[in-house]
Amino acid sequence: MRRREVLLGAYRRREAAALLVDGQLDDLLVAPGDDRPVPGAIYRAVAGRPAKGQGGLFLRLPDGSAFLRQTRGIAPGQRLLVQVTGHAEPGKAVPVTTRVLFKSRLVIVTPDAPGVNVSRGIADEERRVALREAIDGIALPEGAGLIVRSAAEDADNADVTADAAEVSELARAILYDTAGEPELLLDGPGPHDLALRDWGSADDLIEGADTFAARGLTEMIDALLLPEVALPGGGRMTIEPTRALVAVDVDTGSDTSPAAGLKANIDAARALPRQLRCRGLGGQITVDFAPMPKRDRIRLEQALGAALRADAVETSVAGWTPLSHMELQRKRERIPLREAVGG
Repeated sequence: MRRREVLLGAYRRREAAALLVDGQLDDLLVAPGDDRPVPGAIYRAVAGRPAKGQGGLFLRLPDGSAFLRQTRGIAPGQRLLVQVTGHAEPGKAVPVTTRVLFKSRLVIVTPDAPGVNVSRGIADEERRVALREAIDGIALPEGAGLIVRSAAEDADNADVTADAAEVSELARAILYDTAGEPELLLDGPGPHDLALRDWGSADDLIEGADTFAARGLTEMIDALLLPEVALPGGGRMTIEPTRALVAVDVDTGSDTSPAAGLKANIDAARALPRQLRCRGLGGQITVDFAPMPKRDRIRLEQALGAALRADAVETSVAGWTPLSHMELQRKRERIPLREAVGG
């Protein structure tokens, strides 16, 4: 079984959390050095007029604007509760949704989605029954539901009950707070809270001011600020964000044979989601794979698909372009690492 370690510390004086899998940096969260809206934050916002041709409308936040991909049933001046869904590009409105969720490590309260459900990740039927009993009688907000997350499988029943009650009470207090001017009602989780909430169980949880330096994480993160990535078979991948997209180039090195091209491409496909995740990169991703016969594309697509399925960040494959580039569309749910650390 692979060894998972969660480390809570700091990088360049920013709060940071890292996930190591068998000693390799598998995920990284770094807090930005400013007060920009954080994914998961909940605001009271004021609706503006629909944005023609953009399929949504702009909303007024306390210190800026948000964009909501919804217009039906919303009148200008209406007060709404919205939740930040991703990172806003510089100069653009913050993406938000009215489908507000209240998440903890063990449960999720789902306004406007009634019903009580247990994660499918918990297969043991006896445990599922016990968890349903643990949350039976929790006073949910009117019209809301509750999901028991997979992390609850190994949790104490009393902890599940207490967590569900606490999240439900928080949801009730915020859901009924729609009157007034734009306001931040609930801040999004920072790196440490997010890691503890979403990374699941770990063999070791290590925290402290010098944790990153002591475990060599500082050097690992420094490497993420450089464009070039060495691949296991001797090839290399270069990742360069631009204003329009993230450009990825795969190179075989000195061996230019078709076999070397396929190997480097498969190595790159397997490494790409982790590299994008740790670098906090999203949006349009254009990959210029090394030259290889078209008949080998299916093997490359299978390797890339398997790597993406194991990635928590939503990514869709748009396909091949006429110039034989592969295009991906990845959700911008993180702040780019270079932008977060200012270097």
